[in-house]
Order: sequence, then C-alpha cells, then structure tokens
Amino acid sequence: MKIQIGAIVAERIEERLGYGFQPHELFPAFQPHMLEPLRSWLEPTFYDAAENRLRTSSHSWLLRTPNHLVLVDTCVGNHKNRPQVPRFHMCDTPWLARLAEAGVRPEDIGYVLCTHLHCDHVGWNTRLVDGRWAPTFPNARYLFGRKEFARWDARRPDYRHRHINDHVFEDSILPVVESGQMTLVDDGYELDGVLTVEPAPGHTEGHVRIRLASEGRRAYCSGDIFHHPLQIYHPELYTGFDDNRTQGIATRRSLLSLCAEEDAVLLPAHFAEPHACFVRACGGGYAADFDEVAAQGDAGGAPLSNERAGP
Repeated sequence: MKIQIGAIVAERIEERLGYGFQPHELFPAFQPHMLEPLRSWLEPTFYDAAENRLRTSSHSWLLRTPNHLVLVDTCVGNHKNRPQVPRFHMCDTPWLARLAEAGVRPEDIGYVLCTHLHCDHVGWNTRLVDGRWAPTFPNARYLFGRKEFARWDARRPDYRHRHINDHVFEDSILPVVESGQMTLVDDGYELDGVLTVEPAPGHTEGHVRIRLASEGRRAYCSGDIFHHPLQIYHPELYTGFDDNRTQGIATRRSLLSLCAEEDAVLLPAHFAEPHACFVRACGGGYAADFDEVAAQGDAGGAPLSNERAGP
C-alpha cells in the first residue's frame, strides 16, 4: 500500500501481521463493553472473537520525500536475543526482502528515524555480518531523540534497567553509535522542509511523533502513541509498557485532536490493514475512518482528497 501526502509517498514495509495479545493483556484498563459497539468492523481484521485476541502488525514506514528515502522505525529484526518477549526472540522474517520488493536497497536509505527505542522499533537498525552486529543501512544517518537516547543508554551510571529492553542497546543501538552514523536530534528537528520531529512523551520519556506536511496535506507517524484502533475510541486505554500512563493518555488525546482538525492521516506502527486511517470527531469523541485510505491504496497511491468523509 502507498499513501501520498503531497509530494511525500509513505509505504508500509511489513515484518509480521497476526494475532497477539488478548485485550486485557495489552490494555490493563480494558472492559469488555468497549468492544461491543465496534465489533461489526473490528472483526475479523482487528479482533478475533473466538480466541479473544487483538490482531496487530509490526511494520516500518518507508517515506519517499522529494530528496531522500527515510525509514521510520525498524521493527524487531532478525536473530535478536529477546527471550523476554518470546515472539520477538531469534526471529527470521523476510523484512529485507519486502524492502527490496519496494525497490529499495539498504544502501539507498538516507535517514532512519526511531520514534522511540523499544525492542520492536529498532531491530533492523543492525544485522549480523560475520558474527558481529553492523548497521543495516550503511549510508544512512540514524536520528535518535536526544531524550530517548539518554533514557536507554546502558553505559550511563544512572541507567534504569527495564527487562523488556534487555540486550537492545548493545545489539541495535550501540553499533550505530560506534559506526559514527548516529545523530541526536531535539524536538523541532526538520528534514527536507516536510518532516518534523515533535515531542510525544508517555509511552517512553523521549517518544516522538513524526509530522509530515507537504502541499497542504498532513500525516503523523505515531509510533506507539497507538497500538490498536480501540484507542481511537478509548484514548484512556494505556498499555502496561507505558512509562507514564497519564502523560501517554494526554499525548494520545492531543494527536487525535490534531488529526481531526488537520484532516491528517494517522500512520501507526501496529494497526492491521489498511494500516492507516483518518480520525473524525464523533459524538464528543473520535472515530477511525479507514475507507478513504483503503481506497487510495487500491488506486495505487493516488493523492488523497481534501473532502472529509463522515465518521
């Protein structure tokens, strides 16, 4: 699927797609009544009722700006030691082959941006080469938020260990530092005049969102501000992986408001197909509009209409 935002084309590069957490496992505050009015469209794409499991994706967004090829988030990666998350442990997925299917070689990537440095957003930063971890994208600048990097820099004497991210700094971040390819960026960093790094704390302290703006169109790569469409209808649903649930809820509400006001495309990291949506104000809250994004994908990435659809 290709989504055109003015002069930018966003394309999803899939690592995995399938059923994972039960709702209460991902969202501690989940209540079954939240599903009922949404089941007509949640099932089976986003939720499997028989197994009571949410269907999610892990993917990168490949952005073709007027001047560069940019990757936002790099999934889990292959051969990474992740016993703390069994489905992430020692994976062997065709993510690189899917990048090639999009007509892109690793050496073509100019920039890699990570919305945050959790294990499922940095994995393909590196790959095994002769038994050592080396940057996957030899010509890229890897852009990490300064606050986020400081949070996960395991060399710091004040480093706060979190089991979910065991081994991640050593195999997916430090090799990029040592290769000289890392650039630490602050909130407000701009690239090509169309891409801006904006603060979005809560899931992690230094989590950022990526604003895309071109020719009057807007989109936001949201990383883990959202994990599932349920959170559009219930932004109060935090995850057990959030560093600061109150801050994360506020960040989620803020982005919902922005997307609705700006008619912006939401480009999450974990939504099942069509993997992106518009957000519409609806009954004092918000609703997901997948139809227009899906129609554009069927049309091969034709520009999105400025005309708003109903919720």
